[in-house]
Amino acid sequence: MLRPLGELIAEHVVAGRVIHADDTPVPVLAPGAGRTKTGRQWVYLRDERPHGSTVPPAVLYRYTPDRKGEHCRAHLAKFTGWLHADGYAGFAKLYEIEGASFSPLPLAGPPRVVEVACWAHVRRGFFDEAKSSGSPIAREALEKIGALFDIERLIAGAPPEHRRNVRQRLAKPRLGELATWLDAQLQRIPGKSDLAGAIRYARSRWPALTSYVDNGRLELSNNAVENAITPVALGRKNWLFAGSDSGGARAALFYTLIRTATLNGLEPEAYLRDVIARIGSHPVNRLHELLPWKIAAPTTLSVAA
Repeated sequence: MLRPLGELIAEHVVAGRVIHADDTPVPVLAPGAGRTKTGRQWVYLRDERPHGSTVPPAVLYRYTPDRKGEHCRAHLAKFTGWLHADGYAGFAKLYEIEGASFSPLPLAGPPRVVEVACWAHVRRGFFDEAKSSGSPIAREALEKIGALFDIERLIAGAPPEHRRNVRQRLAKPRLGELATWLDAQLQRIPGKSDLAGAIRYARSRWPALTSYVDNGRLELSNNAVENAITPVALGRKNWLFAGSDSGGARAALFYTLIRTATLNGLEPEAYLRDVIARIGSHPVNRLHELLPWKIAAPTTLSVAA
């Protein structure tokens, strides 16, 4: 009964030009095996509020029985734009220029989906090294990366063009200096060390890490979607496992409805009670009226803090 409403949210998310994506494992009962297997909950977030947009935020959860790349590519088959994601190889084919392998001439246009890498992931490698070894190089890297995050705090919620202008003026020079500094440090340390690995990780993803300075709609990190992953991680401690693959899919639907309601300032239980009471008799061609950002909220539907 609720699935069509979840699909409307899915359409809204995929229609965005900027999406944040991530996934997390979930234990699922394996019938007859006496144990659980590992499924995945994928999360796709559209939230344009950080660059001053009034487009309603929404988050889509999709369950799959494994982590094959074909799943995330199917989820994003209709998406065109910039994808904030980690370095998972399953996303890689999305970043290819369509038809390039069949064309005798190089294509000038961009790929259908453009990769945007995460500075929080880069920072994590240096943080772990600084914590474990006290490396001065790792600590200095953290300071330089921290300066980039400081700039973002100045422009949170500002229009895209303003964000771009500030980044061009303040962040772009720092990124150039950081690239030169990282390359120089790599020559000073053992090539097989964890610190060298952290530097190579950053430099190998440099175009995807620095593209945000040219587009005010993009973010420095993928932290927004990691916040959407947290409820699943916390929930696992309570519900322990999904009873089946279909149970995982139902969980994804309810996560989609509950978390999207929360993003739009609704108390999720009150929202679900209202929707479940109304959806059976609601005209199918007006189903959009029950979306969290469209619903005519009854007096019992309080705004979440």
